[in-house]
Amino acid sequence: MQENQQDIIARLNRSGCKLSKSHRRIADYINQHYDKAVYMTAGKLAEMTQVSESTVVRFAVAMGYEGYPEMQHSMQELVRHRLTASQRFEMSSDVPEKNVLATVLKADMQNIRSTIEEIDNQAFLAAVHAISGAKRLYILGLRSAAPLAEFAGYYLHYIFDDVRVIASGSTDVFEAISRVEPEDVLVGISFPRYSTRTIEAMTFARSRKAQVIGITDGPMSPLHDAADICLSMHTDMASFVDSMAAPMSVINALIVALGHKNREVLAARFKQLEEVWDAYSVYMNEGK
Repeated sequence: MQENQQDIIARLNRSGCKLSKSHRRIADYINQHYDKAVYMTAGKLAEMTQVSESTVVRFAVAMGYEGYPEMQHSMQELVRHRLTASQRFEMSSDVPEKNVLATVLKADMQNIRSTIEEIDNQAFLAAVHAISGAKRLYILGLRSAAPLAEFAGYYLHYIFDDVRVIASGSTDVFEAISRVEPEDVLVGISFPRYSTRTIEAMTFARSRKAQVIGITDGPMSPLHDAADICLSMHTDMASFVDSMAAPMSVINALIVALGHKNREVLAARFKQLEEVWDAYSVYMNEGK
């Protein structure tokens, strides 16, 4: 753990300048409590280190950043995938119980807002094109990403004939994708802490010349190197629970775009399904 902490300080101190006593106090606090410090406001960090908020801002500038927000974002990117579940749980306990609902909802809103501003629309369109042309579509999401894979697979089954969801269960990941071919597409979904098996499966599929799409949280994610096309979104949450609001929205957008691109096939399929659903009372019909 100490090695990770020192790496953070080394990467923060890009300017190579000698730190003043107050700046050293801030650096030492980050070094010792990086799992909490990276999610603190400038005011909170100032309070914890007994310096002024302006001193914290000047510290960020001295480190080579334009301001505190940029430094904070850099620190968060460095430590996001290093935090253990217990560390993340400890951070979430700092939020008063009466503020949990508003805090979580606001964080989800900010993640979606930041994703809208930063997501690569060309990569999104390339993903839609690749999936539409796939002979066979694999959706891979393990552990906390499993619900996202299941959600995507549920709706994509309406559009495409051969969709295979690999989320959890008795089937080995590599057995499930052992027949992947160049005409196929594999969509790998993973967020900190990243699933080793997901990255290995993406690498395997790519070695078989299949097109690989990654859905993850940023350019530092190991999924970027394993994917041909990568969609990045914000999942910031100072808690042991991953914020999946932005990933779910992006997957929802992918499904909608794929439905539009394949509207004739989808319309015919829904017409057929509605007859089946009605005949067997799959859904409640308020008109009866």
